[in-house]
Amino acid sequence: MAIERCPASPGTDPGSIPTIGVEEEFFLVDPRTRSVVSGGPAVTARARAEVGDLAEGEFAQCQVEGRTPPCRTAGELRRALRRVREALVSAADAEGYALCASGTPVLGDASAARVGSHPRYQAGRDQYRAMMDDFTISALHVHVHLPDRELAVLTGNHVRPWLPFFIALSANSPFHQGRDTGYASWRSVIRSRFPCLGPPPYAQSLREHDRLAQVIADTEAMLEPDMPFWDLRPNPNWPTLEIRSMDVLQDVDDTVAVAVLLRALVVTAAEQAVGGDPGPRWSGEVLRAACWRAARDGWDGGGFDALTGQVKQMPGVAAALVEHVRPVLERHGDLSEVTTLFARMAARGDGARRQRAWNKREGGPTAVVDRLVLRTAGGSHARVNEERES
Repeated sequence: MAIERCPASPGTDPGSIPTIGVEEEFFLVDPRTRSVVSGGPAVTARARAEVGDLAEGEFAQCQVEGRTPPCRTAGELRRALRRVREALVSAADAEGYALCASGTPVLGDASAARVGSHPRYQAGRDQYRAMMDDFTISALHVHVHLPDRELAVLTGNHVRPWLPFFIALSANSPFHQGRDTGYASWRSVIRSRFPCLGPPPYAQSLREHDRLAQVIADTEAMLEPDMPFWDLRPNPNWPTLEIRSMDVLQDVDDTVAVAVLLRALVVTAAEQAVGGDPGPRWSGEVLRAACWRAARDGWDGGGFDALTGQVKQMPGVAAALVEHVRPVLERHGDLSEVTTLFARMAARGDGARRQRAWNKREGGPTAVVDRLVLRTAGGSHARVNEERES
């Protein structure tokens, strides 16, 4: 729920590879207790000395956000993500904290964290009341440049049935405040309580999309019609299609692969929309049910195949998606990034499976936080014993 200042740029030349931008939200934890801690303003200010406004505050002050500039290639995006993560890790370390990439707090009561000062955050608390008490969650947002809002809405009709798949692929929040929830993405469950979050409605035009947003805002289920919080939307400030359904990921390489896969899906969908294909009209009820299943089971469960409507095991859904977007992946030079991602998924599963394995094997939730801190930092320094990663 960050203040929207999109990391993707409108400066894409016609016919070139569309730019992509990424936002990552992280928790700040106390390295001794491993609980979340409200250090966001100080960490953000310190990180900005290195990366400027690529570091930002978040809804709760126990969080910070990093964003990339617009990137064309996987390599450029990887370098940008590492640079911003390293700046946030260093800033957190200097303030006595550690940076943790998990969709929900593993330990600590995030409801006690102070809320950021932006007026929209305060308006959210006034409007949604107690629903906001545990709405402290960390996401991955991916922006893909599209030059036209009308095209973005029509493209979104093709992309929306794939949102459950990306929930399962990114699932990285099985624990919440010290408890195993039984879900792979508890973050998605927290979000699902809100009437304005989740898959967007099917809309035959930008005008219909905006009318639906206005009606929902009039009921006060949405703060502003010009800034819907749906999991897929034309960004209100920039010419991008923004995908918002994912948990923040532990590893930069996974983030890069998910981002280029989403770009390939958006480009494929845009080409279909330009060709007059209206996209599959799956109902919101079907997609919300599929999102719930994806949140519960993650990569290890069955998933909704957007092309057929059948339930398949997630690797089968992934194979269908890769074949669907293969021409664009090959055109952009991204096929190996994506196939390597799915090889990693086959070997070690999603983030939720890894968190549970660390919890069982290494001594409980504190070990989970330690592992997450190390994976978040990647090659940079972290305030935990790096020998635990061996």
